[in-house]
Amino acid sequence: MTESAESQHWAPERLTALLTGAVAEAMRAVSGHVGGVYLRSSTPGLLRLAVLAGLPGPLFRPWWRMHVDRPFPVADAHRLGVEIQLADLTETMRRYPQLAAGLPFRFGSVYVPVVGASTAYGVLTVLRPAAWDPTSAPQDRDRLTEAAQALGAALHELEADGPEVLWDGEPLCVQPPANGASPRHAGRGTPGDGAADLLPEGVFTLDRLGLFSYVNPRAALLLGHPPSELLGRSLWHAVPWLEQPTYEDHLRGALLSRDPVHFQVRRPPAPGEGPGSGERYGDGDRFSLSVYPGPDGLTFTAVPLGREAEAAKAAPLPGGTDHDGHERDDPPFDPLATPAALADVPAASAARAGGADSLYPPVFLALALSEAVTARQVSAVVMQELLPAFGGRRLAIYLLQDRHLYLAWESGFPKGFLDPFDGVALDVRLPGVETLTSGRPLFFESMEQLSAAYPGIPLDAEEGARAFLPLIASGRPVGSCILGFDRPRGFSPQERTVLTALAGLIAQALERAQRYDTEAALARGLQAALLPHRLPVHPQVETAGRYLPGTQGMDVGGDWYDVVEAGDGLALVIGDVQGHGVQAAATMGQLRSAVRAFALGGHPPEEVMSGTNRLLIDLDPGQFASCCYIRLDPLTGAARAARAGHPQPLLRHPDGRTEVLDLPGGVVLGVAPDAVYPVVDLRLEPGAVLALYTDGMVERPGTDIDEGVERLRAALSRAATPTRRTGPSLGGTADLLIEEARQATDRPDDIALLLTTRPATHADRP
Repeated sequence: MTESAESQHWAPERLTALLTGAVAEAMRAVSGHVGGVYLRSSTPGLLRLAVLAGLPGPLFRPWWRMHVDRPFPVADAHRLGVEIQLADLTETMRRYPQLAAGLPFRFGSVYVPVVGASTAYGVLTVLRPAAWDPTSAPQDRDRLTEAAQALGAALHELEADGPEVLWDGEPLCVQPPANGASPRHAGRGTPGDGAADLLPEGVFTLDRLGLFSYVNPRAALLLGHPPSELLGRSLWHAVPWLEQPTYEDHLRGALLSRDPVHFQVRRPPAPGEGPGSGERYGDGDRFSLSVYPGPDGLTFTAVPLGREAEAAKAAPLPGGTDHDGHERDDPPFDPLATPAALADVPAASAARAGGADSLYPPVFLALALSEAVTARQVSAVVMQELLPAFGGRRLAIYLLQDRHLYLAWESGFPKGFLDPFDGVALDVRLPGVETLTSGRPLFFESMEQLSAAYPGIPLDAEEGARAFLPLIASGRPVGSCILGFDRPRGFSPQERTVLTALAGLIAQALERAQRYDTEAALARGLQAALLPHRLPVHPQVETAGRYLPGTQGMDVGGDWYDVVEAGDGLALVIGDVQGHGVQAAATMGQLRSAVRAFALGGHPPEEVMSGTNRLLIDLDPGQFASCCYIRLDPLTGAARAARAGHPQPLLRHPDGRTEVLDLPGGVVLGVAPDAVYPVVDLRLEPGAVLALYTDGMVERPGTDIDEGVERLRAALSRAATPTRRTGPSLGGTADLLIEEARQATDRPDDIALLLTTRPATHADRP
């Protein structure tokens, strides 16, 4: 709970009672086996899980916090103020692919906003079996809505007696309600039936919070602890070596979907335990775990490797039933099992253990896609993450444009094979087209199946399997994805579900990439139009400007430079608008125009800066900018400079000595309306070079900006003195200074550089 809650006018126990009571009522309303409530926190836009009933908290730590802008049902329910119902995994992966990718298990869920008066406090959520039909019992949904409304009203009343109701701590984990009671706080479970003490395999049980409630002697031996050290303790505290992602995901699946799972584990040797110590079984300390969910918790059987056959009869339940006695119309949840493997428990168990990481590609892919910016980067991520995870060797991604599908990426197909399909119309009967127009994935376990379904279709191989996935983001068609496998293979129900959910993730990433490409093109166009196409030519002064976009994210930023002929002088300007993209480029254009207008009006540097600062504040673009403005007399070299939070200029003297100027300055533009910008007098000698630059020129990740300034100073010092007619030019010096940045593949920020010199005459040379 938030620390401030402990000093409330109301007792914290009052809030706890309200929350746990509401969760219990919500679970009873729709016969849910898991319930919880999210509340707002002191961090703006962040919801925190306050109460979790029926699940062990540590196993679901990634879902303890939820930002309201994320594409998850909890966030949408809170942000939009609407109830969200997801009947099963198919609907979840269609509407919220990121949730399905992280929890690809068979369960239904409902999310109801908790609102009191006009204040949105959080979200009440319940999980229940996937067979639930959300339209079958409106009275149950009404009870759930009433529970959320009652909680909102109670929280509003509670808030009236003290500060805001917020939650900043870890969730309170409680037992699910039983016989109409409120959830019970975590505690020691009830011992199991001692008859299992006589069984040759290990048997132990956990309650819904992951606490040991029974351990038989053989299970204690396999887990490496006596029963007295296990009972009443959390699985992850008592047996820390089971706290591994591959094991935890199996347990999440059992708790959420209520389907049995089977996998293998290895107990590491205890400190000081040698190879010959203790009782060993078959393959060292490896043994198979089978997990059977029930309404009150999980029952485990542990069988040392080599003895699975002895326990095979006890492993599966009778065909087609779950632990509540209901018939199932699909096989138990398992990401690797084929229909044939499901009939053989030991073989299926071994296959599962050999590919336990297959549960993780959805999470890995979601994380990797979050870093991809362009369509090409998205395609590369799919090839690197998705193909190896499912054993694929071929990949093709098509994007929809003007009712035609165009090839965006291919890998593994024979050269030129896909060319005839590039630009195919949506009315052509091809699997890659029909998967998008129908919105249904198409799976072909052999090339014969593909030929039979689409007679005459060209094939790139005589044997193999193919999966055609629709790429649809929030109901908008984006394209299609083709996965190719070298050998015939089956696609289990779970594989089909996971691949379909992944297709939704890919579609969202591609749609985001297309928006990025559009905005980037617009920003580049703005940048090119707003930067000076050429600089003024003056008989006594030579200038050279350069600009480089960044290489990360929205690569066009708000850096600019300018040279303005103002009366008998020249105004030298460089600036940097915070941020990147269209908004930064547009703000840069407004500032450049403002500075030019003030300069042409003959205003002194301090007035130019003050006027531009007030204009930026009035425009209120939500951005600030740094700037350096220097008014130069071309005849005498006298200059007056003002600086607003911008890097210090460099001055290379005619003898090659180069210094970092120390100009006092004011705050960045757009922050303080009454900011003052002091002016400093300078002199630009004939043959000297003045360098103005933006921070992208000197900033590098992991290094101090002063080191970058020193590198630039040294490079300018080494450059030969530019001359107008013979020898190196000022433009050549500018190219030399940015060459290193131009060659860099990782350039986090854009770069602007403006060099100015008064070429030395014969009279100026010694």
